[in-house]
Amino acid sequence: MRAAVLHEVGQDKLEVLDDVEAVGFGPGKVKIRVRATGLCHSDLSAMSGVLPQPAPFIPGHEGAGEVIDVGDGVSDLKQGDRVLVCWLPPCGSCPSCKRGQTQLCLAGFMNAGTPNFQRPGGDVFGFAGTGTFTEEVVVAAGCAVPIPDDVPFDIAALIGCGVTTGLGAAINTANVEAGSSVAVIGCGGVGISAIQGARLKGAAQIVAVDPVPSRREAALRFGATEAVAPDDLADAKQRITAGEGFDYVFEVVGKSATTRTAYEMTRRGGTLCVVGAGAMDDFLQLNMFELFFDEKRILPSLYGGGDVRTSYERAIALWRAGRIDLAGLITHRVQLGEINEALDQMRTGAALRTCIEI
Repeated sequence: MRAAVLHEVGQDKLEVLDDVEAVGFGPGKVKIRVRATGLCHSDLSAMSGVLPQPAPFIPGHEGAGEVIDVGDGVSDLKQGDRVLVCWLPPCGSCPSCKRGQTQLCLAGFMNAGTPNFQRPGGDVFGFAGTGTFTEEVVVAAGCAVPIPDDVPFDIAALIGCGVTTGLGAAINTANVEAGSSVAVIGCGGVGISAIQGARLKGAAQIVAVDPVPSRREAALRFGATEAVAPDDLADAKQRITAGEGFDYVFEVVGKSATTRTAYEMTRRGGTLCVVGAGAMDDFLQLNMFELFFDEKRILPSLYGGGDVRTSYERAIALWRAGRIDLAGLITHRVQLGEINEALDQMRTGAALRTCIEI
């Protein structure tokens, strides 16, 4: 089958090959025919080495498709079921799951170290234990979440990561209060979803911050009350909050420099929500006095900070009701053979989300 493979971490292009086989099928597993997958910035981060991932590997973790086979012991899925891929499935039995913090379950991460593809030359890993830049993938049954028939594969794919992450940061983690002021730094697919979440929660002012003009324009369509370049954020803070700072600031870039800026843009007693996935050697510096004196809440948000299945259902319900725009997030569409074009669209900021149709 065809798949897009990164041979070594640090390479900036993928090679589309036709000699890849999905392996590992057996009890408790399902095989999925991937129909659509989104390109998330985390895929680029894994390719560059910012996020740890064994190589060679197939990127992609934001996918949807049809079940083509189920292993022994899988009772809640059957051949032909339409599913989205959950890259961080809760096991239900670990301490985090028992506490109700299923997004912190580590069971899914254990899959990342087990190859689920193979080529004549050896094993190939799937990013985050999945790897959706391929025609077929074998995953644990918990990674395959059924979707209703009225949800298109491309919409379902986005719900599998970016939409859930952004909406959840605003709704679950930060729990934005009605009438509040919000700034969102980084307005790709996840940042735009955070903007939509803040709008749903009733934020009065939502300032979108991004260096790319087209993304700033898009943010206004999705609910931002204004959009500024990074150099103009300090002025927006002064105008909108009289210099006090925003009630909520979302960092959706994953860098210490922008997180430091986000901290400074947050009012005393306000909330900084860290959504971007950054590198292990990129350290955020705060002095102990400001940490104590400003009493700003610093809240990391992993995968939307809540139960993912509940978040999926909520996103579908909001989409059906017309309360959130998901189709508008897809600004570009390519075929698998054009995957490197999609990478360029992400790197330049031209795309909010590129859908790879497989």
